[in-house]
Amino acid sequence: MPRAFLFVLDSFGVGGAPDAATYGDEGSNTLGHIAEFCAAGAGDREGLRSGPLTLPNMSALGLLHLAKAASGAFPAGMPVPEKVYATFGSANEVSRGKDTPSGHWEIAGSPVAFDWGYFPSEGEAFPPEFVEALCRAAEVPGVLGNCHASGTDIIKCHGEEHTRSGKPICYTSSDSVFQVAAHEIYFGLDRLMTFCAIARALLDRYNIGRVIARPFVGDAKSGFTRTGNRRDFSVPPPEPTLLDRLVQEGRTVHAVGKIGDIFAHQGVSRVIKANGNQALMDATLVAMDTAEDGDLVFTNFVDFDMVYGHRRDVPGYAAALEAFDARLPEVGGKLKPGDLVILTADHGCDPTWRGTDHTRERVPIIAYGPGLRPIDIGIRSTYADIGETIARHLRIPAGPHGRSFL
Repeated sequence: MPRAFLFVLDSFGVGGAPDAATYGDEGSNTLGHIAEFCAAGAGDREGLRSGPLTLPNMSALGLLHLAKAASGAFPAGMPVPEKVYATFGSANEVSRGKDTPSGHWEIAGSPVAFDWGYFPSEGEAFPPEFVEALCRAAEVPGVLGNCHASGTDIIKCHGEEHTRSGKPICYTSSDSVFQVAAHEIYFGLDRLMTFCAIARALLDRYNIGRVIARPFVGDAKSGFTRTGNRRDFSVPPPEPTLLDRLVQEGRTVHAVGKIGDIFAHQGVSRVIKANGNQALMDATLVAMDTAEDGDLVFTNFVDFDMVYGHRRDVPGYAAALEAFDARLPEVGGKLKPGDLVILTADHGCDPTWRGTDHTRERVPIIAYGPGLRPIDIGIRSTYADIGETIARHLRIPAGPHGRSFL
C-alpha cells in the first residue's frame, strides 16, 4: 500500500489570487517578489546569501512553470529548466479569510464556508467584558498590549513591565487570533498554557479561530527572545477532514510541527514537535523512516511565515527557501515505490508587501514520487483537491469537496 507525505511551506504563495483585491492584496506575490528583489540585489545579506534566488530542485519539479501560470510571469532571475519532472499546478482558496486554520483545513478537504470573528484594528482590541472575565478566571492583575501588534515588537515594548507586574501581554493581528506572550520563568510556561486554555473557552462566543501561546525568555538588558514552546489552541474543523477519514480507516497520521494544534488534535495519531525549519525537516525524515503502508506524514514548515514573512525579511525568506530546496534530495532518498510527496502552502505572506499580515494568493502544488509521470494540472479551483488526491492515493473513500488531480 502507498504512503503520502504532505509538506506545507507556510505562506509560500505564488500570487494571482482572483479575489486578492477583496483582501487588499491585489498584486501580492510571495515567490515572485522575493525573486525580483533577489535579482535586483535587494535580497543580499552578508554572511547569509547573495545573488538571484536559486531553487534548482523545486524548479526542476515545476515551481517556475506553475508560478508563471498562476501570476503571469516567470520569477525574475531564475533559470527555467527545459524539462519538468513532477506534476505541477496551483490552487485558489475558496475559504473565507487568509489564515492558517482555513488554509490547512481546506488542504485537508474541508473548506471554511463561515466568517471568522475579528478584533477591531483601532483602539483597544478586546471587549472589556472578555478581558475582565479572563483576568478574573486566570487570576491575573490585568493585561498589557490589548492591540494589533507585531509579536516581536510588542515583547520588546512590554517585556520589562510584564516581568515586573505579572500581567500577560495580549495582542492580535488581521487574522482571527488572540495571542498571549509571557515569560517562561517570570510568568511560567504551564501558567501561560492554562491562561490560553481559559481564553480559548471564553472566545468561542466571538468565533475566534486561534489562541496562540507565545512564550519568551531573556531580560530588558540582553533582549527578549521567543522560544520554540509555542502552542496554538484552535477551534476544531467544522467537519471531518482527510486526517479524520484516514484515522477512521485505521491509518496513522504523523503530525509534524504545529499540524496537531491547527487541527485541534482531531485526526492526529502521532504528534512530533520540532523548532525551526531544519529541525522540522530532520523530524520529517525520521517520520518517513517509521511511516508504514497507508500512512500520512503531514508537516508544516513554519519559519517561512513566522520568522520571515511576517517580519518582512526578504533575505531571510530567500535563504530559508534555498535551505529547504537543498534538502529535497534527502526526501527523495527516503521514498519507496508507490509513495507520493506533495509540496504546497496555506496562504501567502509576501515579505515585500505593506503591513505584516498574510496575503491572499494562489498556492503551489508540486506532486512527485517513484513512477509518477509529470502532468500540468493547471489552476485548481480549491485547495481541497490536494486532500482528495491524497485520499485517492491512499485508497480511502472520497470526501465531499474537491477532486483528485491524479
